Amino acid sequence: MRHFGRGLAAAGAGVAAVGAALVLAGCGAGAHLAADPHQAGTTRPASPQPGAHPVAQTSSTATTRPTATPGTTAPGTTAPPGQPSRYGNAAGTAAVPQAAQAVGTVGPNHHVIGTGSPASCTSAAVVTAVAQGGIITFNCGPGPVTITMTATAKVVNTHRRTVIDGGGLVTLSGGGNTRILYMNTCDPQQIFTTSDCWEQQWPQLIVQNLTLTDAYSAVIQTKTSDYGGGAIFAEGGQLKVVNSGFIDDSCYPSGPDLGGGAIRALGMWQGAPVYITSDSFRGGQCSNGAALSSIDAAWDVFNSFFVNNRAVGWGQNPQQAGTPGGGSGGAIYTDGDSYNVLIDGTIMRNNSAREGGGAVFFVVDGGAGTLTIENSRLHDNPSGQFQNAPGIFDSVDGHDVGPVEIQSTVN
Repeated sequence: MRHFGRGLAAAGAGVAAVGAALVLAGCGAGAHLAADPHQAGTTRPASPQPGAHPVAQTSSTATTRPTATPGTTAPGTTAPPGQPSRYGNAAGTAAVPQAAQAVGTVGPNHHVIGTGSPASCTSAAVVTAVAQGGIITFNCGPGPVTITMTATAKVVNTHRRTVIDGGGLVTLSGGGNTRILYMNTCDPQQIFTTSDCWEQQWPQLIVQNLTLTDAYSAVIQTKTSDYGGGAIFAEGGQLKVVNSGFIDDSCYPSGPDLGGGAIRALGMWQGAPVYITSDSFRGGQCSNGAALSSIDAAWDVFNSFFVNNRAVGWGQNPQQAGTPGGGSGGAIYTDGDSYNVLIDGTIMRNNSAREGGGAVFFVVDGGAGTLTIENSRLHDNPSGQFQNAPGIFDSVDGHDVGPVEIQSTVN
């Protein structure tokens, strides 16, 4: 088990000076000794037999949203009333591969939510449509509409692909206490489709032209709970999100490996990354990874925008004695074996972490992995306790390294 303290000491006086400046700026918590980035108990689950895998459980003691200081919002990420919303970094120059782009909404198994009025678009209709799979669009009238979810919409694993397209006019709100979307190949209630649920190829969930706001996961970290992922929780299969906004989404504020105020991805199919294309993440909060969080998942982030997201936990991972754990990856927190993260054409600013990686926390526990930042600008992302590049903690196979920077500004 490696300790951050050793790597930081080797980084020299420059990093120490940065850390001191951050403390003077008031961005960090009280001093904590650094600890190993990978928490025991977050290893790959055993291959299940149908009906034998433990059902994900929520905590009966965490049914109300803990009080936390909300992140300030940034203007300009939504369109004027009556116009479709456009998200992401409009000036981004990343070349987006076809696999990361939006998909068409014409085809078989097409479900339309609503009959032309806002009142006809309900939480129950969304839950039903997602359970049916296929292509889902909305007919809620000519203007923007907000649907407040009173239950989580869950993907059924026997449906190979589920596409949810809000047409730039639909907002799904968690109302401050509800997770919005859930996909889990290891949940028997959603049907096992292979003998090994971890990293299986299907189903695929595609979310596009949609706003997901005020979502919340109250689940506490345990060995069997589906913790993290305020707006979207995805375990296994594939996930792609295009031209969508995640505003003020959050998850439980403490836990050593709990993360993903907007999106949590676990054990995803290794044949493709999680695609984040032209998306905006604003005002997210969670113990770690206030926007994105994962274990054993690669990410390709194209032409997106992260602002004012905050990792509010403290005590790192595994948690130090007397602490609840967490506090790393203000915008993005990733962990696992042999995976890559690409951030291309993206702006990340004013994100923060009480512990490490005010913008990005990237740890590969074993094997190869690279954090690449290309055609992007990361600035003013304070790390409260440690980093080895401005706003970044990057560690591969026990060694502190720096990200690969290509035509980017990181400061």
